[in-house]
Amino acid sequence: MTTTVTSAAVTVTDIPHLDPVPAFTVLDERGPGGVPLIQLPSGHKVAHLTRYADVHKVLTDPASGRTETNVEDGPSFLPTVMPKELLLNLDAPHHARIRGFVATDYSAAGTERLRPVIGEVVDEGIRRLRSSASPDLFTDLLDRVPVTVNAHFLGFPVEDVPYFRPSSRIVQIASHEDVPDLVQHFYRVYGYVEDLVTGVRPVVPGGLIDRFRADRDRAEPPLDDAELTGIFFGSLLGGDQNVVSVLTKSVYALLAAPALWRRLADDPAIAPRLAEELIRLIPLGAISAFPRIAGRDLETTAGVVAQGTVVYPDAFAANRDPEAFPDPLTVDPDREPAKRHLQFGYGMHHCMGAALARMEIVTVLTRLAQEFPNLALAVDPAEVPWDNGTVLRRPTSLPVRW
Repeated sequence: MTTTVTSAAVTVTDIPHLDPVPAFTVLDERGPGGVPLIQLPSGHKVAHLTRYADVHKVLTDPASGRTETNVEDGPSFLPTVMPKELLLNLDAPHHARIRGFVATDYSAAGTERLRPVIGEVVDEGIRRLRSSASPDLFTDLLDRVPVTVNAHFLGFPVEDVPYFRPSSRIVQIASHEDVPDLVQHFYRVYGYVEDLVTGVRPVVPGGLIDRFRADRDRAEPPLDDAELTGIFFGSLLGGDQNVVSVLTKSVYALLAAPALWRRLADDPAIAPRLAEELIRLIPLGAISAFPRIAGRDLETTAGVVAQGTVVYPDAFAANRDPEAFPDPLTVDPDREPAKRHLQFGYGMHHCMGAALARMEIVTVLTRLAQEFPNLALAVDPAEVPWDNGTVLRRPTSLPVRW
């Protein structure tokens, strides 16, 4: 029995395996302020906020920070701590200093110069697809685009990709089953970035690594090697593995729901709106945010979150709040939402690579629709294999025909 979705109105629940199994346990109890509780893999019981207004409040509250959760035995979805220099672990005022340094280059205007590079990489993938006896959209195209674009953007040699990239995948899966192995892969990637920053390994002239090293005095005080390594470690992982995950799941969703693909093929100009709708609905991995500690008492629709409470602002649930997005589970490229989705975060921890990710996803959707209007999965959607991890969750193969 096929599971392919053909109805005109498609909901995300119609598409096999698209939604993850939650990485937390829902508890039948509430915290002191009446807020529902969940239990994290670390064993901590934390407040669970799911309404758009509440999640938005936490994400935009400069007093609700990340730093104190990134400690040994801290409340976490991850089996280990991460370097404190990563932007996602920094709070005010340190976050503003780093963010201000990188903001221009990661903005929509700053990444626009990569549009021709993205076009060339996608065209190369399309040629590879056309020449393949057994075309696989994931291996021939989708898995190659973000890492190649990221190499141009950051300025690391493309030849280095086989060295660090298998470890990047394992780091983002973040399995609790073999923590020593995970740590070993983590430091392989972190050490690689550190070598680029300190000059042990060569970088491509004119890339961000080269420019930021030379321009570090623009920050006050100047950025040190650890801070630069933190910036580029996040970019190396996020600009590759995270984009591959969202891009692959977006294309999979369209092909598993042929009515959606037909809509795009008939009008490729809707790609930006359709991409935004898919990004809203599809979580990156099994989590949609990292825990925070409330820096003050927060009034929420679920009750009062007291200062010092660990909170999970569930952006995945908030993006499906019917008060913010009517008929929230329907994939509607004509949606004109009154709210901006929270998939890239909000406030100071808004994903700095969001503009580049959007450009890559929209470009791929547009070009595929133009080149392969009759594109379809060559297998039943339920048979597509997946990687399942904490931060990384995506199909690992998309056999196609046209």
